[in-house]
Amino acid sequence: MLGIIVQISLSWIILRIVVKKDLTALGIKPIGTRTLQFLIGFMFTALLCASIQMIDAILTNTNWELSSKFTLIKGLNAFWLNVKGVVFEELIFRGALLFIIIHKFGAKIGILISGVSFGIYHWFSYGVLGDIGSMTVVFFITAMSGLVWAYAFSKTKSIALPIGLHLGWNFTINSIFSKGPWGEQILVPDKVEFISNSILNIVVYFVLPYVVVPIVTWLLIRFYGRKYSESNKLFIT
Repeated sequence: MLGIIVQISLSWIILRIVVKKDLTALGIKPIGTRTLQFLIGFMFTALLCASIQMIDAILTNTNWELSSKFTLIKGLNAFWLNVKGVVFEELIFRGALLFIIIHKFGAKIGILISGVSFGIYHWFSYGVLGDIGSMTVVFFITAMSGLVWAYAFSKTKSIALPIGLHLGWNFTINSIFSKGPWGEQILVPDKVEFISNSILNIVVYFVLPYVVVPIVTWLLIRFYGRKYSESNKLFIT
């Protein structure tokens, strides 16, 4: 929590010095609109993530069951860990620095820098630096998401939608389906089995989550960002 407070303080300082703005530059107002954007993003990626897990379960004949080790306290703690991790990353990659880059150099350059930086950052956070194969895969899957979430910031002029999109995916995969760093959470599989067909394996474990999901998310942002910014209802700038 202290780290996030420091990030927010530094964001305010940087914005004041470089572009004479305050934290409202990150699109925290109007509260109602931003809350709605967050919820839409959260539900959208949570649904996509859950759908992929269900496809996997059908193809491998796997059943998901409530973990016997799960408790409400454990679940709330895992949710808070997800929130802290997402907010930490969003403040770095879709926060004050992205706002300044877009302000100074335009949206395309800002989105590109944000996505590339996000991919490089995960070389270190995933501990794959030096392994060229792993670095390539990690860069691709994380930079794709980074580009889309930076695009969401650019279209809505707010960090709310990127946080929602990011948290919806992370919470669902980490806490609901127990595929994160904290072990068993809400649901656990009755067996661990991977799809035997190599083509289906690539589609379900790589193409769907890391190619299709970013593209579908981009299309959603593009369509609704344009539609509602014009009608001044949802994506108010």
